[in-house]
Amino acid sequence: MGRKVPLKIAVKWGREIYPDIELDTDLEPIVFKAQLFALTGVLPERQKVMVKGAIIKDESWGNVKGKIDDNTVVLMMGSKEEDVPTEPSAKPIFLEDMCVTEIASVTNTPAGLANLGNTCYMNATVQCLKTVPELRKSLKTFQGGLGISGGMISAQSVTAALRDLYEMMDKGLSVPPIMLLQVMQMAFPRFAEKNENGTFVQQDANECWTEIIRMLQQKLPSLTNEGFQSKYQFFIDQYFGGVFEVEWKCEECEEEPVTKSDETFLQLSCFISQDVKYMNTGLKSKLQEKITKHSQCLNRDAVFTKTSKIKRLPAYLTVQFVRFFYKEKEAVNAKILKEVKFPLEFDAFDLCTPELQSMLLPMREKFDLEEEKHLQKSEQLKEIGAGDSYNRKMKKTSDSEKSNVSVEPFSFSNDLGSNNSGYYSLQAVLTHRGRSSSSGHYVAWIRQTKDCWIKCDDDMVTPVASEDILKLCGGGDWHCAYVLLYGPKVLEISETSLNPKSDASQGDLSLK
Repeated sequence: MGRKVPLKIAVKWGREIYPDIELDTDLEPIVFKAQLFALTGVLPERQKVMVKGAIIKDESWGNVKGKIDDNTVVLMMGSKEEDVPTEPSAKPIFLEDMCVTEIASVTNTPAGLANLGNTCYMNATVQCLKTVPELRKSLKTFQGGLGISGGMISAQSVTAALRDLYEMMDKGLSVPPIMLLQVMQMAFPRFAEKNENGTFVQQDANECWTEIIRMLQQKLPSLTNEGFQSKYQFFIDQYFGGVFEVEWKCEECEEEPVTKSDETFLQLSCFISQDVKYMNTGLKSKLQEKITKHSQCLNRDAVFTKTSKIKRLPAYLTVQFVRFFYKEKEAVNAKILKEVKFPLEFDAFDLCTPELQSMLLPMREKFDLEEEKHLQKSEQLKEIGAGDSYNRKMKKTSDSEKSNVSVEPFSFSNDLGSNNSGYYSLQAVLTHRGRSSSSGHYVAWIRQTKDCWIKCDDDMVTPVASEDILKLCGGGDWHCAYVLLYGPKVLEISETSLNPKSDASQGDLSLK
């Protein structure tokens, strides 16, 4: 069934007139008010929107719907929030008086995204990808426009819509992702499917993730950095793209020569079986498999062993838990609820080729050396009785307050966007709650600091602790990890010196 063509109306706000605004009255009025917010900067709750004397409410069109047709002029009244200064209703609370949870709730808390009707799959994807600072940097330099012409949508339009959405979210406001949804629905009509009630059908979040990445892969330019080289033209290949070295060996003919080839990937698959209890096991199970293909020596199909090893690790590693399988009887993508544990810190060393492993060793030795220095320092402090004091000070000191800390690059100098250690830190988890990919609910969980995470449940954004993330491993009807995003573990070398003797005499620890 084809989609209804939106109306073309004009909006008058003060002396400003905005012509050719698309209006879809099948969507709730709050979606239209979100469009007006994007145009004028006036928050929906500050808008008074009228059509021929009738006021448009947030929840329903009422009898106003019948008064709107093409070329209708809609009148909007309301001012931007910054234009109306008001006295704060509550006294300010200082950071030093807050607990960790309160701090997390007010510092760099991401904006929420309104659910436009079963669009949580897209909201969760957008929140997870937003945690990649290099992606944000590349999007900000992207000059392309939406470029919607004759109903045709290009990769440029999706890239520009994501860029504009992130800019709106940077203002700290919960916003409806109306433009991104529209271009995604036009580019991929399945995302525009509706049920018998006229609401959008729930979609698979990993499919949405894959399509957005594929669109960015075509248009978003790669980054450059002084002292680094890159052979990639586009950002996604540079920071998200990995390379497998694949070896094929025929099991039925010894004379068949072993062949090797390279295969690129944008995410790893963790296959779930009865024996898989940990993510690493599920990843390894796919790296060696039996496949039937044509044998040149035998001139027929034969069984080959396909062995894959990673020869290029990307800075950002995406892992999909293959939790859904198609049930013909019910005609649904049923869900595997089995518990599969995943780590907050992941080491991909065992998945790599011997050549890449040797290249990873220098940075891994630096990590080991820094860890050894830290342990020695802790032991020294324990001996003088200053360990507890030191730990308290370190807990109070945020990352931005640490002085004399140098950060080692996480990429090889000849391959900007790669991972030069094999170490990763989990920075985002996309979860699903429900029994099939076309139903249930998707949520994003993103890392804010080392021990504090943010749960992005559409427009509800709340802080959670690290232990809550580890509970997302499955095993029941609670949220199950579906897509994990690992970022490079960054080595911070502290140049802070300690003076144990003077600290012992003072009964406290001084950081110089």
